Amino acid sequence: MTPTRILIIGGGIAGPVLGLHLKLRGYEPVVYERLHHFIDLGVGLLLQPNGLKILSLIPGLLKSFDGGTVDSLISHSTLPEDEGLLGRNDVPSVFSEQYGNPMLGVRRTTLHAGLIAACEKYGVDVKWDHQCTGFEQHEHSVTVAFANGKTATGSFVVGCDGLHSAVRVGLFGKETASYTGLTQAGGVCLTPASLSKPPAMVNFYGDNAHMITYPINDKESSWALTLREDEHQETWHAASNDILQKIKDSPQAKWPFGAGDLIKATDKVVKYGLYDRPQLTSWYKGRVVLLGDAAHPTSPHLGQGANQSWEDVYHLTAFLDKFNSNRESLPTSDLATIFKAYEGARIERTSLLVQKAREQGNSRVVSGTSKCKERNEGYRQIMKDGGHSQSAMFAALYADSLNVKPIPGVVT
Repeated sequence: MTPTRILIIGGGIAGPVLGLHLKLRGYEPVVYERLHHFIDLGVGLLLQPNGLKILSLIPGLLKSFDGGTVDSLISHSTLPEDEGLLGRNDVPSVFSEQYGNPMLGVRRTTLHAGLIAACEKYGVDVKWDHQCTGFEQHEHSVTVAFANGKTATGSFVVGCDGLHSAVRVGLFGKETASYTGLTQAGGVCLTPASLSKPPAMVNFYGDNAHMITYPINDKESSWALTLREDEHQETWHAASNDILQKIKDSPQAKWPFGAGDLIKATDKVVKYGLYDRPQLTSWYKGRVVLLGDAAHPTSPHLGQGANQSWEDVYHLTAFLDKFNSNRESLPTSDLATIFKAYEGARIERTSLLVQKAREQGNSRVVSGTSKCKERNEGYRQIMKDGGHSQSAMFAALYADSLNVKPIPGVVT
């Protein structure tokens, strides 16, 4: 029997992982990416135990890219009126024992290269320069049109095309994004001596600004600076030299505890505005379904974006196992059963995390000495309880990963 073809729109962080999970189940996934080739954005990603658990189901995948393990959490105040250490703990050091995987910082392009290499290894076809411009649904198939004039037909379509999802627009129409009042700039650089030990995720809290950094290997660190300022475009391109210089001349470049050293050591940054989008009450129509940021775009303040997209992959493919054990092309009514179960398992959880990420961003970036001191005291209390509060928060994030089951018939 010819394997059932599934069209995956988007070859970033979510699409290839979905393709791998489907291929190992006997489907014929094809990944379509709008870009012509890799782009090194010069940013990192924080991979957490819940996301790494899903990646670990693909034999050999975790060995295909290196990263920097986070063992400690450290917080500093850079406010001149209240400068100093807010606290530290070693909560992440036990994640491997508790959840089976560590907290791991990686360079985004290193991870992406590992995912694409795994697709080549397992025979997942990835087609570059294929920007989705629309799709047409039929009773037993979907045909997708691309900007290069080509078309493709498969049993169903999964939109993994991120924040500016063409598939989402095709399903539910164009939406208005609202600016949150926050921007974020980030980059990668050699880890300064001031931050070389221990391997930690470090938060810096200032007036109207917050910065975070973590190692992405044993030599480099990724950092991100969040500011409350005038609206900035929602684009993930390398910032101009003028913007880079403005960041290097900013007050944050003079921050103590290694924060300023990171900014001064970076030669390329990205900067983008952070925007909210309406929450969807359903993620599918007919034979087309959304996954990852295309379904539930989130601000980056919990570091859960990629990890939640991989949880989506797990649940979607698990429901395919449950309701389509023969891996056949199903009528639309049967697909609806699968997609309904998938969104039922995911919408409440992802909506809560989107909300918590937004709240985290707003609580980190406050203005004025009084509010900053109040914020700092809150983090002091969190950090001084021996890590119990943060352990509980991470336990809520990672609890589902303890119930993840292997891909049927695949030995890891």
